[in-house]
Amino acid sequence: MQVYDTIAAVDLGSNSFRLQIARVEEDQIYPLDVLKETVRLAAGLTQDRVLDDESQLRAIACLKRFGERLRGLPNHAVRVVGTNTFRLAKNASAFLKQAEDALGFPIEVIAGREEARLIYLGVAHCMPLSKNHRLVIDIGGGSTECVIGEGLEPLQVESLYMGCVSYSKRFFGDGKITKTAMQQAELAARMELQTIRFKFSGEHWQEAIGSSGTARALADLLKQNNWSDEGITSEGLAKLRSMLLKAGECKRLDTLGLKSDRIPVLPGGFAIMSAVFTELNIQYMSVASASLKEGVLYDLLGRLHHQDMRDVTVNQFMRRYHIDPLQAKRVEDLSLSLFKQVAQGSDVDIDTAQQQLQWVARLHEIGVSIAHSGYHKHAAYILENADMPGFSNLEQVQLGLQARAQRGSLSKVPKLSETIRDWSAILALRLAVLFCRSRTDVVLPKMQLKRNGNEYRIKLDKKWIEQNPLTENALQTEIKEWKAVGVSFSVAS
Repeated sequence: MQVYDTIAAVDLGSNSFRLQIARVEEDQIYPLDVLKETVRLAAGLTQDRVLDDESQLRAIACLKRFGERLRGLPNHAVRVVGTNTFRLAKNASAFLKQAEDALGFPIEVIAGREEARLIYLGVAHCMPLSKNHRLVIDIGGGSTECVIGEGLEPLQVESLYMGCVSYSKRFFGDGKITKTAMQQAELAARMELQTIRFKFSGEHWQEAIGSSGTARALADLLKQNNWSDEGITSEGLAKLRSMLLKAGECKRLDTLGLKSDRIPVLPGGFAIMSAVFTELNIQYMSVASASLKEGVLYDLLGRLHHQDMRDVTVNQFMRRYHIDPLQAKRVEDLSLSLFKQVAQGSDVDIDTAQQQLQWVARLHEIGVSIAHSGYHKHAAYILENADMPGFSNLEQVQLGLQARAQRGSLSKVPKLSETIRDWSAILALRLAVLFCRSRTDVVLPKMQLKRNGNEYRIKLDKKWIEQNPLTENALQTEIKEWKAVGVSFSVAS
């Protein structure tokens, strides 16, 4: 993959959209430009989890402005991630298409734990190295990410469905800050935190760090009122709680020196932070300047420098699920060889398709750990639903789709014909699984795979075909399977 001097990350959060452009020098990132707009996307999520028109219009307008700033940068140098509201909205797919058209770059919707991993990566790179186990808390607009890590390595990651926008809307929607509403908000947050309290209790870390806007806003308030020299303290939060209740309304908080866009979501963010301090027994929390967008930049830098977290995950999954590495290598080598023969002229990104084929070939037998019968279906389920650090939700869906299509009936694969623009990778994988069925290093015939539009033909030695009737029968079955989905596949000798 090409190396770039300038890279960019876009964080489409539930409260704010952020863009950061940076210069790359070896393994370091130096910021060049930062843009932030308070879109408050989560506020537009209705009770039945549909993103309303008004919030969509705000988001599209912002993305058009971001798109102008990113214009001219190549796709591989820009990474855009969508977080909790994109995960929750039922109409996210339709909105994503409009959003990508406005921005001019693809958007990855990432899982909560992947968001937590990236946040930790950003924080860890922007703070002095330490041997301490660090607890990182990031209260976003729609979710709160909790991570314990050491150095640059996250050890525990969790994502909870509570954020400053969603909680402010739920408990303080009328703008009133009452004692009852605050108690209800804090209790709701504490109930969420109790599910992770054991793994994140104080005995597992030595240093607590807050990231993102809520933590910074709270730290600024405590400092302005001389309740803390730096960072957030439990005593300072108690005094701030009294001040919020005394104010009684969000509109009266403008005298505190907060930015206007932070005031409406402060009560919800405060309630969550207060619950975090109580449940995890935190006395003091420092505040980091970095958060998700920096983590996305460093993760992108790793990909460009061939230190891709996705490769690490695939190798870990191979060990965890006891995949036969020799068989995986046979299938990987043959599938890549066949794919390269027909990849030119494809309407997909060949490098990306090849990389994805490599991953799915290594993991194609992951479902055998559940049962050999229907293992391709088990493999698809694991790849679509497991926590896979580095992968977006869409990437996992694509891996699962290819794993499911590696054998058996193509017509029974859900929405296959609607999703696949190019069949070459699936055909290459199916043929590799078919020819490597013996699971031994047999000498295979020379294979010449050709493509003409939606027609594929493989040339094999006639004598070899006659000597391998089992494979010949399997190839005849393949011809029928591809015909069923409207693709022509034939065998020539």
